[in-house]
Amino acid sequence: MTRISVRGFAVASATAVTTVGAVVGVASGNEQGSTEPVEATAADATLLADIPVGQQAQVQTASLTQQADNAAVAADAEARQAAAEAARKQAAADAKAKREAAEKAAKEAEEREKRAQQQAASRSAERADFPAQSSYSVAEVKAMAQQIVGGGQFQCFSNIVERESSWNYRAENPSSGAYGLVQALPASKMSSAGADWRTNPATQIKWGLNYMNDRYGSPCGAWEFWQANHWY
Repeated sequence: MTRISVRGFAVASATAVTTVGAVVGVASGNEQGSTEPVEATAADATLLADIPVGQQAQVQTASLTQQADNAAVAADAEARQAAAEAARKQAAADAKAKREAAEKAAKEAEEREKRAQQQAASRSAERADFPAQSSYSVAEVKAMAQQIVGGGQFQCFSNIVERESSWNYRAENPSSGAYGLVQALPASKMSSAGADWRTNPATQIKWGLNYMNDRYGSPCGAWEFWQANHWY
């Protein structure tokens, strides 16, 4: 039944009922013949019949479409959030890897620099040849050290010697027996650099430089340790 036929049927029915009610009311001559209740019933029938066919299906379809759209929006937002989180984690991992690589490269460069300095110092010490003297002034001893140790590490070497012996190549500790510029203990260890270790400051300097390089990597490494412990 279509919308038009239902409305027509309802109107026709209401008209018929109204007509019958009017006739009965005239015949009886009392209030029961009133047409008001009949007209109200007819109006209700018209309103009920006025609902279009298929409206509920359309509403349901629209609701499902909206739900699908909402789900799609939520899924897209979740995917974007997941992608952003993944990108953040990847960026953090890349940054960490770059930092570790840079630190490793810096450490390797530092080690290469230390080895180069040690090799240069060793070559310088090997080439250094000073004529033997009966005695040496502090200025002469420092000049020897400057030439043997080299400018890059000399200040650190000088800092240690200044505190150990005040540049006195004959300094001796009466209690421990430590001897010379770098206060070797036992003093006889300096014989590995030359038999004249007691009287030749150059021999003491060469031994002290080798000791600092072997044990601490450089005179500056030895000086750093000395500052923390007051011995080396």
